[in-house]
Parts: sequence; C-alpha cells; structure tokens
Amino acid sequence: MNDYVIMTDSGCDISFRTLREWGVGFCGLSFQFEDGIEHAEGEMTMSEFYGRMRKGEVSKTSAVNSQSFKELFEYVLRDGKDVLYLGFSSGISATSNSAEMAAKELREEYPDRKLITIDTLAASAGQGLILYYAVEKKKAGADIDENAKYVKDMLLKIAHWFTVEDLVYLKRGGRVSAAAAFASGVLGIKPVMHVDNEGHLINMMKVRGRAQSLKSIAKKYFDTAIDPKDGTYFISHGDCLDDAKELESLIIAGGGKECALITEVGMVIGSHSGPGTLALFFLASER
Repeated sequence: MNDYVIMTDSGCDISFRTLREWGVGFCGLSFQFEDGIEHAEGEMTMSEFYGRMRKGEVSKTSAVNSQSFKELFEYVLRDGKDVLYLGFSSGISATSNSAEMAAKELREEYPDRKLITIDTLAASAGQGLILYYAVEKKKAGADIDENAKYVKDMLLKIAHWFTVEDLVYLKRGGRVSAAAAFASGVLGIKPVMHVDNEGHLINMMKVRGRAQSLKSIAKKYFDTAIDPKDGTYFISHGDCLDDAKELESLIIAGGGKECALITEVGMVIGSHSGPGTLALFFLASER
C-alpha cells in the first residue's frame, strides 16, 4: 500500500497550524480590498480584516489557480507518495476545478502515482469536518481508495447551517435579494441558511433577531444529526466568538457534547458572508 497525503485549500477555514498538525497540505485562496493589494489567506489578522469590512470596505476574492495546485501536488508525487485532495465546493468557487485541471496534467506525467481530487460540495468548517474525518480514517489504516470512497459516501450527510449578521454582503454577491437585505437591516429579520446537495448557499427560513437564529440552528442539529448526543460538530464564526460559544451552550443544554472545534470564518468566505457569520457543521441523516 503506497503512502498518500491528504490535501485541501483554505476554503476549509481550518487554521494553517491545525492543518499542519493533521498532516494536511494546502493551497491558499486570495482576496483584495479596493486598494487593489492582493493578500493570500492568512496574511492579515482577522480583527483587521473584519474591522475593515465593518467600516464599509469591500473585499473581492480569487480562486487558487491550477499552476499553484500543480506545484503543490508535484512536490508530493516526486516524493513517491499519492495525493487525495478534498476541495472547496464548486457551487461557490472555481478552486476545485483548478485542482482537477492540475491533476489531469500530472496523471500523465506520473502514471505510477494516484492523484484523486474530490469536490466536497462543502465550505468553511463543513469542508474542514470532512477533512477531519478523512484524517482520522487515514490514521486508522485506510488506503487512498478506501478513504476516497469513505469521503464520497459522506459528502451529502455533512450538514451546513448558518446565519449572518447583515445580508448586505451576500446581496453584493447576488446570493440574496435587495429586499431581503433591507428587511434584515431594518426589521431585524435574520436568515437561517444552509449549503445544498449541489454545494450552493440556500436561504431556508427567516427568523426575527439574532438569538432566535441561534436557537433555530441548534434545533436543526437536534432534529437531523445522526448522533446528537455524542456526535462531533464544528462551529465557525466571523469575529463573533461569544455567539459561537452561545450556540455551543444551546447544544450542550439540549443534551449534546462540547464542540470539537470552534474556528474562524476565513477571509475568503468572510468576504462574501461578512462579520457576524455563525455556522454549525455536523454529520446528519441528510444535508
């Protein structure tokens, strides 16, 4: 059985330090404010990034190009190892497509190596949760083909439920209407959204106020989680740690266990969802 390396991109919103601890290789997406200076994910502190957004600055993002993936993958292939890449949803970003383009070239150059790319149809710590399970499966002795099948069988069971503080950021990206953004700002109507089976952001319900949106997300956990008592779940937040802890408290109060990982919504996803984004990810009967 040949050794292999699990790889991803920064759309997973898992800190680079944690990815290194997991033994996961990665490429970073990039972003830029209106000053035109391009930054790689992680080059700016979260407080500075979200602070600039709160002041009204607009951040635009860029997918990883195929050449960057080719260089990353080839470094591993040259070392005689195979690659299992788990990528950012193609319903949101072109990043996974870039990875597959690079993989097609490298499969011809390294016919004795395996290079498997999987579009996770997931984002943020939903993609991160898939990575976590794949890393644990590898530790348990699964070879690359077994792990790839394991991941593919899991994809449509990783639930993504989230809310945002201000819909203006999603409106800019065309993901919600101007009327919905107006209602959010003036009437305090908050959306509860999820990522569907095609990896797109979908508005599922509208509730009044932030507290009610957190309760609605916690209820989704208990209604649909495969193991609400002992199951693993991740929470990600856009510079609103107190809300993340409050969501964890609601789950614990309902009989669940502590959150396995509270992580920050990164600068690329945060560019589109804005400060105050709060998301919950877990293994469910369906998305």
